[in-house]
Amino acid sequence: MPIAPLPNLLAALPEIFLAVAAMALLILGVFQGEARAAKEVSWLSVVVLVVAIFMVGAQNGVRHVTLAGMFITDGYSIFAKILVLIGSAFSLILSIRYNERENISRFEFPVLVLLSTTGMLMMISANDLLALYLGLELQSLALYIVASFDRDSARSSEAGLKYFVLGALASGMMLFGISMIYGFAGSTGFDTLAAHLGGQATPSAGLVVGIVFLIVGMAFKISAVPFHMWTPDVYEGAPTPVTAFFSVAPKIAAMALFVRVMVGPFHTLLFEWRQVIWAIAVASMILGALAAINQRNIKRLMAYSSIGHMGYALIGLAAGNAIGVRGVLIYLAIYLFMNVGTFAVILSMRRGGKMVEGIEDLAGLSRTQPAMALALGIFMFSLAGIPPMAGFFAKLYVFMAAIDSGLNVLAVIGVVTSVVSAYYYVRIVKLMYFDEPAAGGAFDRHIGVEVNAVLMVASIIIMFFFLYPAPVVAGAEAASAALFPG
Repeated sequence: MPIAPLPNLLAALPEIFLAVAAMALLILGVFQGEARAAKEVSWLSVVVLVVAIFMVGAQNGVRHVTLAGMFITDGYSIFAKILVLIGSAFSLILSIRYNERENISRFEFPVLVLLSTTGMLMMISANDLLALYLGLELQSLALYIVASFDRDSARSSEAGLKYFVLGALASGMMLFGISMIYGFAGSTGFDTLAAHLGGQATPSAGLVVGIVFLIVGMAFKISAVPFHMWTPDVYEGAPTPVTAFFSVAPKIAAMALFVRVMVGPFHTLLFEWRQVIWAIAVASMILGALAAINQRNIKRLMAYSSIGHMGYALIGLAAGNAIGVRGVLIYLAIYLFMNVGTFAVILSMRRGGKMVEGIEDLAGLSRTQPAMALALGIFMFSLAGIPPMAGFFAKLYVFMAAIDSGLNVLAVIGVVTSVVSAYYYVRIVKLMYFDEPAAGGAFDRHIGVEVNAVLMVASIIIMFFFLYPAPVVAGAEAASAALFPG
């Protein structure tokens, strides 16, 4: 009996490193005790994530398939993984001081973030529907816990429970779709599916149904309409650093997975699935533009904002070509820094040692804390897509991809909804600069060196992206070329 060759584990070295580091830090936390370990484990987790960024960046971008064909690394996975790791590191940095102030500083939190990030990296490198599902569930199980990490808060417990119940429903629908695809195509491997579907003139109805259910599961993970119902409640109820984490790393990983699945094994069925993507992109942009207008809680406003932004990113996927994928990746990179910066400001909204979340609490911020008001103004203008902020270029690239693919109506809807959504972003700027200071007084000034550092980095990148966009654009272009080698 021939002996099977050993898999090439070097391709999966960052994932292995994260998993081993998470277990080591868990043991460290147990032996040191809750009181001493939380801050130390958190900073060590940030170091682990930074090391993982360098490990991913050291991979050469050449396509490697390993673990019985279920795991792939290429230029696309490298770009997406770096974004996810940066998002996780920023989120952990923002959480350290907050968790101490709110008395929820436990060493399990950074360990769960590391395990969730490991699942995200597995998702991005999935080359099989079963590997996709395993990575997705590893990510999700940790996210369910961190959503309800503030055990003494009814809102946090409710957020975790809602996310768990609806997430389980989405996972079931995805599994049903995977079983349908396997039943009608005879394989779950991406390469085998691509070869099989490439030789078919007309796909079977059962296969198309399976793909639709698969799309439903992934649309839930990026909170695209009509699978967005969990997002506002979870964003509002979860601890604010967890909300910041939810808004960047899992969204980027899920969108990266979405793109790989649709333009990889199912690219020959572009006509069939483009209609579904078109519909959910339009619905997400419209709901994100309109539903946020009447929000009074800034975390709920950011929830609807993220729904709208995922709709814009889906425009690039609907294009279904290398230009569209490049637009999606550029969008995700800029979205990462816009959201991290905004949540750094939200974490700084403390008055008398207590968090405040009302949009009206930002009134007159330019007079009491001009630097924070300037930073939030930059992020709001960027989220609205106003030049020369980076957000304008993010939308420009996806709209250009849509027009290049003949999706002119989709691009026009994107522009119109972007104009509508600018109302609630610019309203925040108006509150900060033109209204009288809030009745409760100024925010606490001691927001922490870490939060200040994140604010400064994010502000500089968003403000001056237009001066030197080459690294992001060139990286996204190389990454998209990996999915379209022809």
